[in-house]
Amino acid sequence: MLFRSVLMDLIYWLLLLKAPHVGVRTFYKALKHFETPEQVFLASKSERKECGLFRQAALDYLENQDHSVVQADLDWVKSDDCHIVTLIDESYPKQLKTISDPPPLLYIRGSVECLSKTQFAIVGSRNPTPGGKQNAYQFSQELSRAGMIITSGMASGIDAQAHIGALEVDCPTIAVCGTGLDRIYPAKHKSLAHQISLKGALVSEFCIGTSPIANNFPRRNRIISGLSLGTLVVEASIKSGTMITAKLAADQGREVFAIPSSIHNPLSQGCHQLIKQGAKLVDTINDIIEELPIDLKSSTKPLNVSNCTNSVDKTPFVLLKYLSYEAMTIDKMVEKSGLSPQVITQELLLLELENRVEKASGSAYALTK
Repeated sequence: MLFRSVLMDLIYWLLLLKAPHVGVRTFYKALKHFETPEQVFLASKSERKECGLFRQAALDYLENQDHSVVQADLDWVKSDDCHIVTLIDESYPKQLKTISDPPPLLYIRGSVECLSKTQFAIVGSRNPTPGGKQNAYQFSQELSRAGMIITSGMASGIDAQAHIGALEVDCPTIAVCGTGLDRIYPAKHKSLAHQISLKGALVSEFCIGTSPIANNFPRRNRIISGLSLGTLVVEASIKSGTMITAKLAADQGREVFAIPSSIHNPLSQGCHQLIKQGAKLVDTINDIIEELPIDLKSSTKPLNVSNCTNSVDKTPFVLLKYLSYEAMTIDKMVEKSGLSPQVITQELLLLELENRVEKASGSAYALTK
């Protein structure tokens, strides 16, 4: 009976959020007026109309109560690693509740618990310089070692490097997605998404089946910054989604950090503007840790912040010397290199994102021709 009660509560939350023209603000106004999503549906037709919150399309939808519209969500959540958490659940991250417009519910694939741990966001350009990639990767590793969970948006470029940096040191990372969690965007990050869900979590406020829609990505940025104590901008142009995230972080009362670089690098302009506006200039991990209101394992070894002339190709990959243009299975790589399957999988993921290896078939990989 308890399970049935919880399930019915969830169904009403899902149904109300899928009503036409009902966004986050209208949802919370309805919650304030009717107290629970269930009461919205149990109210009379005249009560729903007289409250003045719903347009005619929404009133018709609420009257029909077609439960089939949430069936895909209910089927998805049956998997052991899939969860839907509402704002009133104890497992909903408290840090996210403090923002002005927290998502009423979260779809989570992976660990629900890691969302309530100390997080730090690393964001930046989808088309960074090699030095920018290296900075995102290194800062992610050092901050992960210091005890923070790295949160980002799983986009190409800086986001991906931030996630990979955390995974490479065997630490969890959280990806906030702008699609339903049954859709991976960009598609080339399918392997990365799988690794993130095993070690940390994929998170979205968008229902199952939601395709990549341009307007959804700026909207999800408030969750990236809202979950985190602070946000580090690695590289960004003036007009970019990254700058939206930085503004959201500042508006939410979070710390904003930025890495400077050459004035001749167009992707330095966003960071330099943020620094002029009060973001903290960063060149070591300690610049970040000393500003955060928690006790972390501070690194005494300063990071070597890369400039845009450094090449990511200089990053040492132990696995490269064992690979060739002929396909090799992971088992064979373990045998030849002596590395663990986990280390090999993580290196392959990074090499694949850099287009230096390609998947041949099954668990076999070869150097990119």
